[in-house]
Amino acid sequence: MEILKMTDLDLKNKRVLIREDFNVPIKNGVISSDARVIAAIPTIKYALEAGAKIILMSHLGRPSEGNFEKKFSIKPIAEYLEKLLKTKIKVIADINEKIHSCDNEILFLENVRFNDGEKKNKQCLSKSYASMCDIFVMDAFGSAHRSQSSTHGVAKYAPIACGGPLLINELDILNKILKQPARPMIAIVGGSKISSKLAVLKTLANRVDQLIVGGGIANTFLAAKGFPVGSSLYEKNFIEEAKEIMLQTEILLPTDVIVGQKFCEFTSSKIKLVSEVSDDDMIFDFGPTSAKKLANNLALSGTILWNGPIGVFEFDKFESGTRTISKAIADSNAYSVAGGGDTLAAVEKFGIMDSVSYISTGGGAFLEYIGGEVLPAVEVLQSRFKEISSRRIETIID
Repeated sequence: MEILKMTDLDLKNKRVLIREDFNVPIKNGVISSDARVIAAIPTIKYALEAGAKIILMSHLGRPSEGNFEKKFSIKPIAEYLEKLLKTKIKVIADINEKIHSCDNEILFLENVRFNDGEKKNKQCLSKSYASMCDIFVMDAFGSAHRSQSSTHGVAKYAPIACGGPLLINELDILNKILKQPARPMIAIVGGSKISSKLAVLKTLANRVDQLIVGGGIANTFLAAKGFPVGSSLYEKNFIEEAKEIMLQTEILLPTDVIVGQKFCEFTSSKIKLVSEVSDDDMIFDFGPTSAKKLANNLALSGTILWNGPIGVFEFDKFESGTRTISKAIADSNAYSVAGGGDTLAAVEKFGIMDSVSYISTGGGAFLEYIGGEVLPAVEVLQSRFKEISSRRIETIID
């Protein structure tokens, strides 16, 4: 993959605009999960040490575009970064004000989603971002699937557009496990709806040796095999697609499940064989026998790709399945990659952060990339690289 890298450029005294993905959970002004912030620190430190005049930008949450909403302000992130970097960070509330970057501070543009035209990738906003910098650095893998002004448009118009270390590293790792994985390769795909992950399931079915599906996705596969799923969430309209996927690779489905009658923390729970699920049962987790079998398979794998829990792990009664596979991944000698918001929450809950080989900062981008889709923010960087290469060839010919 040919992309100009930030680390190949001279950043000294250059205005360097870095797009990060700091879309982290914040409660009462406090960041509750800082994984994405920590992941971006090496990029920012590199630019600092190289003498760059740094301008950061990111989105946070889903505010009403064009309006300032205090609860979505990036100020708590700026304050947290100040402590980590031991460098003054100034938040710029209005992108139309004249920006003077200083050697002794980092500028941080307020939430890009406060700007009208961000999501629609409006040219005027993209050019505004581009005018602020000498070099644009796309480092936000988690937002690379979005064709928006701060991820895609700015890269078209900036004098130079390149990939940051975090983005490049994510792409390199995913390319490696997709193209040259250690075998056997097992993928775990959880989630509520098969329709939202159909592309990635079809792609993985042709690449992995075994596919584990969990959550509502597993229920649709169970229904496709003729098992009763009671009142569980499943997608009847996608049963034929599930049958087709089962023809492509080995799908590991539960033989026993943990059921409840209501989707709430205090519902009663019971272990049942999949053939014994009643009409009023809701399947919330893999049963202990099935979870143990999955753990045994994971222990023998060479590569593990994990996206999504296999049960409603946020409720203690239905966390055992996800806890079991989390421990199995942590104990395995396989190269493991985990990605997606719920997956990260499970990794943190079960304390295996340091035992997973690589934790992707991407959710939607992670899914789309392993599903074989083109990421707009990566595509535009590739296009800009080709432009530079063409100009070099023309210069040599002249």
